Amino acid sequence: MNITVEDALSIYPLSEGKLIAGQHGLKRIVKSINIMDAPDITDWIHEGEILFTTAYLMKDNPEKDGTRLLQKLVERGSAGLGIKLGRFWSHIPDAMLSEADRLSFPLIELPFQFTFSDQMKGLFHAELQKSNRVLHHILDQQKELFRITLSDKTSDFFQGISSILECHMTIIGLRGKVLFNNIDLPENQLLKGWPWKAHDQQRIRTEKGTVVLIPLKKPEDQAELIGYALFQSFEPVYYKEEEGLFHQAADILAFHLHAMNRDFTDHVTRNELSFLVNNYLKQKTSLETLLECASRFGIPFCSKPYRCVLTTVHDTEPALQESLLKAVRQEFQYHPLLKDLTKLHFHVDGAIFSIFPAEMPIREHDLSDRLANAFSKLAEDSSGRNLRFSISYPKNKAEDLATAYRECKDTLETADFLQLQDRVVEYESVEIANIFQSVPREKMIRFCELILAPLLDKSSDSTGDLLKTLELYIENNGQINETAKHLFIHRNTAAYRLEKISELLQVDFKRFQDVVKIKLVLLFRDTLKLSPSELRKP
Repeated sequence: MNITVEDALSIYPLSEGKLIAGQHGLKRIVKSINIMDAPDITDWIHEGEILFTTAYLMKDNPEKDGTRLLQKLVERGSAGLGIKLGRFWSHIPDAMLSEADRLSFPLIELPFQFTFSDQMKGLFHAELQKSNRVLHHILDQQKELFRITLSDKTSDFFQGISSILECHMTIIGLRGKVLFNNIDLPENQLLKGWPWKAHDQQRIRTEKGTVVLIPLKKPEDQAELIGYALFQSFEPVYYKEEEGLFHQAADILAFHLHAMNRDFTDHVTRNELSFLVNNYLKQKTSLETLLECASRFGIPFCSKPYRCVLTTVHDTEPALQESLLKAVRQEFQYHPLLKDLTKLHFHVDGAIFSIFPAEMPIREHDLSDRLANAFSKLAEDSSGRNLRFSISYPKNKAEDLATAYRECKDTLETADFLQLQDRVVEYESVEIANIFQSVPREKMIRFCELILAPLLDKSSDSTGDLLKTLELYIENNGQINETAKHLFIHRNTAAYRLEKISELLQVDFKRFQDVVKIKLVLLFRDTLKLSPSELRKP
């Protein structure tokens, strides 16, 4: 039970009684009910109990025993005294009335027609109904706290928490700065006794009543304080569950403050490090300055083998470009294939320059596959088709960062020159082609058509088999056995095909010049993504 004496007097059948003294004690809290049936009852009274009696044990000396009883009840923290007249007392002595008024201790004349059991039952029933209403309301408040926790953190976040709790609230930072306040108290009263050393909940008495103070602790380290929250309810009585709601709100506020501090720190860190990376790539800052900054922020900068990725958006409006890059940053952070990788991202000249670990987890996709899979859905949108990722060679030292960036840039330029449609392009796949950027695309196509023309004249089935055999033969460095194994054919069949190719193309696979010519043809064809049907006889 957790009601005031005033509330109890409004509940039937106790409402049929009347308060006859102690008017100023109506705000005393009733926590339980007891019945006087022994001379030493006051030794067993608990704080907040209201005592019902017929005054039988005081019938012989009403004034003296009644006055002494009131004094002992006040000492024990009792909430009030109810006396049932009509059997042993016909009236309550004036001395008791005066003493009750002096002590501001509620003295109630109980209704004669109702038993103590009736009155207790009425109070417990009313308390049960109130408790149910309170619990349902607290459940609604918990749902609202959950909702606001998941929502975007806006400037009115603190006010939103205060409104949900239906109480006034003050948030104080670790250095004593008031971050939010709607308690009607001056700051010097709110910060009375600052700096506080308490790490547990406490109650502070103020001119406006009692305020509950709860320390706000760092989510991952409960021993570290990050601030304080003060709650002042509109209600004079707190239920245990309501105080529990204050603690839930305190946890949410602590998480919010910690996130704000972390976001601010991360923002400052990213800005400073990104500024230095940009200047380093433009040769305006030394590598030593960049590494010193990373070390100061505790960032493992290029300390292990790494690969760089440059993410760009082409031929897109600035607003859409920024939107796409924002979507890329989110995928980098949250996509299952990427979120667990140690990585750094920087904005460089309208692109995202990223540093990924060179070694992927065992039996997992390599970096190229991860990027392609992670952004496959985004690539399906028309806006996402302008998105491209270029990947450098693996690097081992921080000194190679600028080289890795140039490789990413060269990869993009070569891919554009060759009109490649791949979303993810690795430097090693276009490294040789990068040398031939000055060679026009049309000239590469004519060179392929000229060399491969005799093969293209064959039937489509025959052309495919011969081309595949030629590719694998060159790829396996002229090893016929390996070529046959990959084609799942007999060695003699592979040898026959190669002999046929040699006759058609007028090449000798033992001559270095002829092998280089064939390698260039295959390189141009693969680089330009040309199928046999796209090549024609000149």
